[in-house]
Amino acid sequence: MGADFSQPQRQSSIGILVMFFYTLQYYARALWPMIVIWIFKFDEVNKLYFFFGMLALFVSVGVVSYLKYLNFTFFLDAENQEFIITDGVFNKTKTAIQLRKIQQVNINQSFIQKLIGVYELDVDTAGSNKKEGAIQAISQELALELKFRLLENEDIKNEIGAEETVLEETEQKLFEAAHPFIKISFLSLLKVGITSNYGRSIALLVIFFSTIYENFQNFGEESNAYKEKVGLYIDKNVVLQTILISILLLFVVVLVVNVIRTVFKYYDYRIARQKGSLLLSFGLLNTKSTIIKPEKVQITSVTRNYFQKKMGILELQIKQATGGEKEERKSIIEIPGCSEAERDSILTLLFHQIPEKGVMLQPNFRKLVFSVILSIGLPLFGFMAVGHWIEPIIFEYNYVMPIYVIFIGAIQYFKFKNDRLFIHENFIIKQSGAWDVSNDIIEPSKIQAITTSQLFWHKKLDIGSITLHTAGGNIAFQLGNYSVLQQQVNFWLYEIETSDSNWM
Repeated sequence: MGADFSQPQRQSSIGILVMFFYTLQYYARALWPMIVIWIFKFDEVNKLYFFFGMLALFVSVGVVSYLKYLNFTFFLDAENQEFIITDGVFNKTKTAIQLRKIQQVNINQSFIQKLIGVYELDVDTAGSNKKEGAIQAISQELALELKFRLLENEDIKNEIGAEETVLEETEQKLFEAAHPFIKISFLSLLKVGITSNYGRSIALLVIFFSTIYENFQNFGEESNAYKEKVGLYIDKNVVLQTILISILLLFVVVLVVNVIRTVFKYYDYRIARQKGSLLLSFGLLNTKSTIIKPEKVQITSVTRNYFQKKMGILELQIKQATGGEKEERKSIIEIPGCSEAERDSILTLLFHQIPEKGVMLQPNFRKLVFSVILSIGLPLFGFMAVGHWIEPIIFEYNYVMPIYVIFIGAIQYFKFKNDRLFIHENFIIKQSGAWDVSNDIIEPSKIQAITTSQLFWHKKLDIGSITLHTAGGNIAFQLGNYSVLQQQVNFWLYEIETSDSNWM
């Protein structure tokens, strides 16, 4: 018999332990200065007071955890089509979430919850930057069934008198969750960890060596005698070899950390079909499970670099409606290490067909010139100005400038070469990137607003820029054929007005 969510019910009783640990963690964060003092001055602290203080802390945490469990209830109001949550310790708060506004329901499991054997269910709605409701201790079966009820709210009115049908559907969903049609292998995760996040690795290298160099300079200023001894005994070739070896070792360490982070985050990545939706579950220590409904998807990005292409893998990112720029990155759903066949399967389920690129628009070469001026011309001018008028010693490092010009110039060239806008009757695809080439896919019906701009000196050239605003982020294309863009804008606006898609 299916679970009855029409009556208020509490979380799993063992969930009191989860609330105890979370409340204790909250107290520890609030009282950490006092805890640090106690640790370093433990011998000076009155042991009796310390014992009773800790006892009082644990008792108060236990009482608060029990009251949280006792006062927390949740149920589905089928008449008003709402999900009702009541919580609080001494003052109770009642939260009513309209089912039609629910954007996403996630099932997560932290390390503590995994030890205890319960799950957490989070409810998010579009246009908000926080979770509207969270159930911290619930069984997996109950969490899955509640998730399906929340996301398939159009069937709630028919649940009364149809318990057998609900039970059959729930069993089918549990079977589908246990038999995924895509499973990202451990080898694919290793490939992703090795071939991604180069920018982060380079940034860590720069920060590390900048800090080492600064500390060495400060120490050298305080100890001239030591500096003279170092100059006598250290050969320049040895120093150069040491620096190169250090860079290599640090890069290997960063690479290993990146691989470990990827494996821990996406371990046992499974994707299952469920009535036209995607059920994703992944994670080693912290397990996450979420459902993606195709009509809720705003932007789908397919990203791949040279190494990933040779290894036969790519990365997918799915963006749904968010409540702001801060939440945009957090709400991105990543699917790493997909093959081309798996990519096509996912895109077919999301869009009911594989997106086609259609007509291609490319930016005017003036965009490349402008980018080169900003990224190369201005820094070179600043370098020459500082060396000529402020600090001539900077010219001793002029050998770095050719390397900088070649590196940044290559990046700008490949960014310009890959910058394309593809327009199809059913899809808009924005291609971008220098090393990691990304294709952002949206449907015209998902556009919320369109911004076009044209500088007066670009009118004779008939070039301009466009920005497509969606609930999952913006897509911009600069210095393209303005006449073609304006023609497409009229078509897209008509598409927006006549579309009846339910993406919210």
